[in-house]
Amino acid sequence: MAVASLQVNNLGGFKPQQHHLISSTTKRLSTINCSAATPTKRYSITLLPGDGIGPEVISVAKNVLQLAASFDGIEFGFKEMPVGGAALDLTGVPLPEETLSQARNSDAVLLGAIGGYKWDNNEKHLKPETGLLQLREGLKVFANLRPASVLPQLVDASTLKKEVAEGVDLMVVRELTGGIYFGKPRGFGTNDSGDEIGFNTEVYAAYEIDRIAHIAFQTARKRSCKLCSVDKANVLEASMLWRKRVTAIASQYPDVELSHMYVDNAAMQLVRNPKQFDTIVTNNIFGDILSDEASMITGSIGMLPSASIGDSGPGLYEPIHGSAPDIAGMDKANPLATVLSAAMLLKYGLGEEKAAQRIELAVMDTLNRGFRTGDIYSAGNKLVGCKEMGEEVLKSVESKFPAAV
Repeated sequence: MAVASLQVNNLGGFKPQQHHLISSTTKRLSTINCSAATPTKRYSITLLPGDGIGPEVISVAKNVLQLAASFDGIEFGFKEMPVGGAALDLTGVPLPEETLSQARNSDAVLLGAIGGYKWDNNEKHLKPETGLLQLREGLKVFANLRPASVLPQLVDASTLKKEVAEGVDLMVVRELTGGIYFGKPRGFGTNDSGDEIGFNTEVYAAYEIDRIAHIAFQTARKRSCKLCSVDKANVLEASMLWRKRVTAIASQYPDVELSHMYVDNAAMQLVRNPKQFDTIVTNNIFGDILSDEASMITGSIGMLPSASIGDSGPGLYEPIHGSAPDIAGMDKANPLATVLSAAMLLKYGLGEEKAAQRIELAVMDTLNRGFRTGDIYSAGNKLVGCKEMGEEVLKSVESKFPAAV
């Protein structure tokens, strides 16, 4: 894929934050040419550090992405832009047009985190989270892929019994740009009794269901050929249409076993017997909730990446955790979800599976060597901060070169 020429100038007054890991990181990145292949490919990556711990984890992921890809002759042109609360403070809006334009003109977008207490009382259109919704809509990414796997090294970090959590490996495919988060009419008003009301609309068109269903069936086909569609078709008309369309599309994927489950039952089954699931497809709000629930099966939300993709154009890759303002700037964040999001960027966004696997192997190796941030720490391991965890992943990237295909 050719790199789009970057036509967007820096926003006035916006200076990309420099979050260096430690001095050895700079030395390591400056000497990677000893092992790296001669650059043959170049991609444009928009970095959106965002708020809270976002800049810290993006700094780690950027360095890992750079080093891992260099062995395959891949170079990146990085452009850092403001979004969320950082953009609000700088420009007065959560998603400046310059940021969206830059993102659209890149090959992929890597996001840190959005939000914080500082902006909690803002009006809705001035909340950091509104910028994220606008970004997804502006990039036309409608499918969110959220893997949840219990790694052998972290099975004891799960709140579930070991025999329940061990071996869990599932993927939630969430519809991202429709449903109640975007449906209209929405707003506030007064009912016939004079009571104040708030209202939203859960609405889906057939084409929105069809396209996410195809993504889900294709994803299941690459895994264990099992797909569970989650809805509330016993109550909601939008879910009745959802089930009708998903069932119809199933005929195009005879090799994939399709089942249906109501969302309340799915929520229970995820904690009772999560290994029964392989690939789950569901709407926007159900996917938002179920994917967060699935994340805690793994032991920490700080371990889970996500990819948001559309029919064309750049995808959006981000950890599923929030901005964690209570630990921002304290070097306590777990950067591994963002590092693994960078691996998904390579795999799904750029088609660079070898480099992606190199990152995945490096994360496993780092955990095998006993390094843990506070959220996944257990006795007998070494407690490290965000910066040191990034250093150890870089060491593993080097030691595991070359990656198997």
